[in-house]
This record gives sequence, structure tokens and C-alpha cells, in this order.
Amino acid sequence: MPDSSAPSARPPLGLAALAPLQQRPFALLWITWLTANISLWMNDVAAAWLMTTLTTSPAWVALVQTAATLPVLLLGLPSGVLADALERRRLLLLTQVWAALVALLLVLTVKLEALTPALLLALVFANGIGLALRWPVYAALMPHLVPRAQLPAALALNGVSMNVSRIVGPLLAGLIIAALGSEWVFALNALLAVGCAALIWRWRSPVCPKPAPREPFWSALRVGVRFVAESPRLRLAYLQVGLFFFHSAALIGLLPLLALRFEGASASTFTWLLAAMGSGAILSALYLPRLRRGHSRAFMVWAGMALQALAMLVVTWAPGLWAALLAMFVAGMAWIAVANTLNVAAQFAMPDWVRARAISVYQMALMGGAALGAAAWGKLAHWVGVPLSVSLAALSALCLATLTLRWSQRSRLLEDPGPEGADREAEPPLQ
Repeated sequence: MPDSSAPSARPPLGLAALAPLQQRPFALLWITWLTANISLWMNDVAAAWLMTTLTTSPAWVALVQTAATLPVLLLGLPSGVLADALERRRLLLLTQVWAALVALLLVLTVKLEALTPALLLALVFANGIGLALRWPVYAALMPHLVPRAQLPAALALNGVSMNVSRIVGPLLAGLIIAALGSEWVFALNALLAVGCAALIWRWRSPVCPKPAPREPFWSALRVGVRFVAESPRLRLAYLQVGLFFFHSAALIGLLPLLALRFEGASASTFTWLLAAMGSGAILSALYLPRLRRGHSRAFMVWAGMALQALAMLVVTWAPGLWAALLAMFVAGMAWIAVANTLNVAAQFAMPDWVRARAISVYQMALMGGAALGAAAWGKLAHWVGVPLSVSLAALSALCLATLTLRWSQRSRLLEDPGPEGADREAEPPLQ
């Protein structure tokens, strides 16, 4: 029998997935990220449900998702330039101060009964600006906080953070809305943002990279765009993540209206559906190390896209809430599998001198796909109805998943290039 204590034995599944948390700088920043994400989900859930009290138009409800994600599309690359040029800890601190101010404005407008659908979208957009600035900074720090072998697990834990927050945030928001009102959700968000700012102020990383030598803003922007344009690995990852989130936005953007289909629906119905999706994503993240051993990244992306599309169909036409909850659980598993696989492929293709800019383009593709998808499927739902709009999005996603599978397998651009490939462009080009 093989000796389980031999050095070559693989670590248990749970330990492999949680190993990055043994790195103290990563663990402290991850806790901060988790808290910020809980606040983000609380804000988006409260805003989406609040919009259903202001208007019954599917287009307006779906535009909440667009307003939340559009800032990353518009400001993603400039925020990446700032993250490569400035001290990253201070930039993270600034984003939390901004989030606290926006939350306080939301409290004020709700208390004064001055909120309109347009003003709500504007404040959700303002909150998204903080996310647009925060995301490239945080993602650019990850490779410096854990060993290279633990990077896939670290990125999966980031997905766990997003999906723990997808459970905790909506549940907290639902309880607070039912007991006290929406303005108290935004008040708690302000307190959480201040708490995150305090943690970032105290946080120190012994391996935090120094800012790149200062160069003109537009020059740095041009260099970042050129690097991305000349990297086939990044182009493929960006294309696939954009298409995936364009289609999955139909489910997330129209979920408040899908939730109203079930008997006795209320704000808690919406939050339980989101919680089911988050639970599936967490379970999937714990099993990703095992799944990666037996399947290529191209297959993982295809399988995740296909499962997500099938889950969307079930949620849309489910005869009861329990069937929809199960489908949302599967959708969460598919979501983290696709997002993590493409994130790992992109990270391994980025040298550090341009990492934040390259990550920002990745986030632009992700959030841009989500923003445009929510607007497009919401508008279609206005014409043909919510169930048919989500169903068409699911069928389109199935077709695209099949079309891209063979291309990804043939090119092998999603596979790990190894340390040599990742460092091939370790120095910036001459200006």
C-alpha cells in the first residue's frame, strides 16, 4: 500500500483549497475584501429591491445591474494605470472612504423620500466607481502575497469571498429591509466601509511591490493597451469572460422579477435565491483543485458555461421555489468554475510591470459584459417578457459555449505557460 505520509502525497482537498490563508498578509487582506464584498452585495440587493418599489418596468430593474457594473467598463483601464503607478494600499484606502460617502448619500435620499429611479441608478453607479478603482489594486497584489503554486487557490478563495458575501450580504439586507427599512442597509454599509478603511490603514505587506517608475498617464495607458493587444492568451480570456458575463447577466439582472413569480414572494425570496447561488459557488471553489487535475481549462470553461445556461432555463421555468433554489445552486458552481479558470489563465500571462493594467482590462471585459448584458436582456424583457428573455440568453450561451470549446482546445491558449512563459516579458518595452 502507498505510504500516505510520503512527501509526494497530495494534501487533503480542503487544505489545498485553504492553503493561501496560512499567509498572514493574504489572510488579513482577504478578510478586508470579504467585508467590502458583503457591503457591496448589501448595497446592490437593497437597491435592486428598492427599484421594484419605485417602478415595475423590467428595463429599469435590470439597469440596477448595469449601473453597478458599468463604472468598471468605463474606468477600468485608468484605474489600472493608477494602480501600477501609485502606492496600492493608499488607493485601496481611498476606495473605502468613497464607498462610505456614497452609502451616507443613499441614507439621506431615502430618509428624505427624495429617491427616484434615475437618482437611485446614479448613486448605484457612484458606488460602482469605488469597485472600479478597488478591483485592479487588490487583484494585482495577489501574486505577491502567496507562492506561485498557491495562486489558483488564492484566486478561488477570492471567488469564495465574493460568494460568501453573496450569501451573507443578501440575507442581511433582506432581514434589515424587512425589520427596519432600506436606509438602514445603507447605514450599515457606511459603517462597514469605515471599518475596512481602518483595516487597510493598519495592514502592511512585507512583499508589497513598489510602485512602477512614474510615467505620463496617457503613455502608461497606451503601453497597457498595446501589451494586451499583443497577447493572444489575454485576448482569448477577455473574450470568453465578456461573453460569459454578458449572458449570465440576464439571470442576475432580472432575478428580482423572476423571484416575484413564486407564490408568497417577497424580498426574502430574492435573497434566498442569491444565497443558493453563493452556496454553490463556495462548494465549487473547494473542489476546483481536484477538478483541475483531471480536465483542461478549455473543458472547464465549456462545462461551466453549459451548466450555467441550463440552470438559467430551470430557474426561469421552475414549477416551485425549491427547484429554482437547486438551479441557482448549480449556477453558482458553474459561475465560480468559469470565472476562476479564466482568471488563473489571465494572471499567468501577466508580468508584474503591467499587471494592474492588464487586470483592469480583464475586469472591463467582465463587468462590461455584465453591464451590457443586463441592459440588453432587460430591454428585450420589456418587449417579450422576462421568462422568454432569460431563456433566449441561456440558449445563446449554450451555442457560444459549444463554438468556443474546439477553438480553445486547439489553441491551448488557456493552459498554464509555466514560469518561463509568464516572465517572458518581465521588463516593460522601451518608449
